[in-house]
Amino acid sequence: MRLKVLLPQKLFTGFYMPNPHAALLRTMTSTLEKFIHSVDPRTLPRVLQIQSGIYFEGSIYEMFGHECSLSTGEVIKVIGFKINKLIASVCDNNEVSQFSAKVELPLNFPGLYKVVADKTPYVSIEEITRKVSIGPTRFGHPCFYSPEDIQLAKFTIKHGEHITFNSVEDVSGTMSVNCVVVRNNQCHSFTLPLSQEGKFYECEDDQIYTLKEIAEWKIPKCRNRIVKLSSTIHMWDFSNPLPENFDGCLILTPVYEVQAVMKFRKDIVHILSDLDVEVKDITDCYDISSFLQPLSLEDIFERTSKEFPMVAEILEGPSESKKPFKFLDTGNEIVIYRKYQATRVLASEIRSDSPKRYFLIPMSYKGRFKRRPREFPTAYDLDIARSEKEQLHVVATKAFDSPHKELFSVSVGDQFLVQQCQTSEVLYEGRKKLIDVLACEQILGDTYKKVLLPMYMEGRFVEVIHDKKQYQLSEICKEFRLPFNVKVSVRDLSIEEDVVAAMPGLQFEEEITDSYLLISSASNPVESWEIPVCRLNMSVHLLSKDVQTVEPPVTKTKVEEISEEQYYMLRRYENQTLRSPPRPPKKPTLSPKPGFAVPKQGVTYVLQAPKCQLQDHIQVHISTSSGRWLQQTIGELNG
Repeated sequence: MRLKVLLPQKLFTGFYMPNPHAALLRTMTSTLEKFIHSVDPRTLPRVLQIQSGIYFEGSIYEMFGHECSLSTGEVIKVIGFKINKLIASVCDNNEVSQFSAKVELPLNFPGLYKVVADKTPYVSIEEITRKVSIGPTRFGHPCFYSPEDIQLAKFTIKHGEHITFNSVEDVSGTMSVNCVVVRNNQCHSFTLPLSQEGKFYECEDDQIYTLKEIAEWKIPKCRNRIVKLSSTIHMWDFSNPLPENFDGCLILTPVYEVQAVMKFRKDIVHILSDLDVEVKDITDCYDISSFLQPLSLEDIFERTSKEFPMVAEILEGPSESKKPFKFLDTGNEIVIYRKYQATRVLASEIRSDSPKRYFLIPMSYKGRFKRRPREFPTAYDLDIARSEKEQLHVVATKAFDSPHKELFSVSVGDQFLVQQCQTSEVLYEGRKKLIDVLACEQILGDTYKKVLLPMYMEGRFVEVIHDKKQYQLSEICKEFRLPFNVKVSVRDLSIEEDVVAAMPGLQFEEEITDSYLLISSASNPVESWEIPVCRLNMSVHLLSKDVQTVEPPVTKTKVEEISEEQYYMLRRYENQTLRSPPRPPKKPTLSPKPGFAVPKQGVTYVLQAPKCQLQDHIQVHISTSSGRWLQQTIGELNG
């Protein structure tokens, strides 16, 4: 039921402007969706008045966590908005068929998609910044080109060159975009003012994205987005709304969710943009300070260090499944003592099947670890893993026949001590050629034989562990190169639930530096805890209360289990510089020489988690008669 009501004068108590101006404001109405398309997120928060409300009968005030009743005349403060879901239409030749049904897709709908470049140009830099998401990650660095040369004071952008937009800043009083053009493998940085006009076309994007990533970064306001299915992810439990064996294009239309604060409520309300209401922006004539000021953890972290400690009330706590501490319920008060950067070790569960579990382990973890064997797919990986501290000892679990007589051919069960990387001269297609090789010593009982393995060889090796020492986390990070395989040998007794102690094996992947806040319960401040700023979704309202003690109580940390999505976000964006260099090109697979114990159907090896703590050796299953012997040998070598 829609209600259109003329309001009495007393409802406009929040206005600064005299009453004659209110008549003008009433003519400037729009739908909620049009408001979202027109507003610059940098100008938030904005105050809206509901001009034509909607009300659901039966005293229903919320539906599925979203506000569905807004009375005419009600005033709300919009603090943010994001895409909540997508309406998809199957299209041919980038056009929607009139017979194409529309389906609703949640943001976690599986699959990887390529973005089809928009053929409609933008007419100014200001239009791009208003409609396209520009942010700190690589997702927020859109690329455009101009069909005409653009002459700047000290630089000329040639027509067709890809211009990467990195950030929007105030440059000497002029709002501008920081841009980069790559020319002759060199980056040229410059700024473009928002007033710059012309035709700017979106560049083709060869990356693949999830629907959630597309919704957050790749759908311009006031425009639809065409995407092409690149590959499917088999993880969807419900009936698939798309046509069977679909591999074509979709036109995506976003439905936004508005986060807002209402005049007489403390909690944050969520309103879908397709709600049938009309609104009017009255920010310029309303006392915005009369609303509560919700702050995210990111907002709190941006405060200066001098403002800490502070007392806050939780307006919207994390969901029950993601709540790390019981006292983070909506309505509770917390003390926030300080902000800082802290180091965590990113670890993944070692298992052959999926799904894996992922953890962030604090450096203060008091448990101890024993080493577990690592597996290396190539000789190149052996070179990366070797260290000055100890010699790497491995067993080959896959045969390799060298195409060069100067280099060694590997049989299943061969044992090696890895030495160093060097170059060697080989005969290649009738000519001598220098290639990278890995110098090793083959173990032959009590004797050793020097051999050279081609760096590109695709074998498979399992590490032999001679070290029985128990290590602290800090010792492992200091003495060994990550990634590194371990198992908890002594759990951390200071943690109520040590989730990593039950894991049969962990791989320490890398050290992560992240943002944290130190908090405690205001009503019972007996201990303080670290909470992650970027992975805990909650909002608070600062209270004008004095903190009883500036020094926090005893600080406790816990192992944080993260989702697969959060794991890949950490790996993709925060630590790209720590990745291994690209591997050398692969060589064609050659048939093994006669006499090698390799069957025609091939060899398969599966690393399995031990069935119990006593079986602390790696199990290698090989489809040859030597499989039982090799499994027993590796088990004995690793103790």
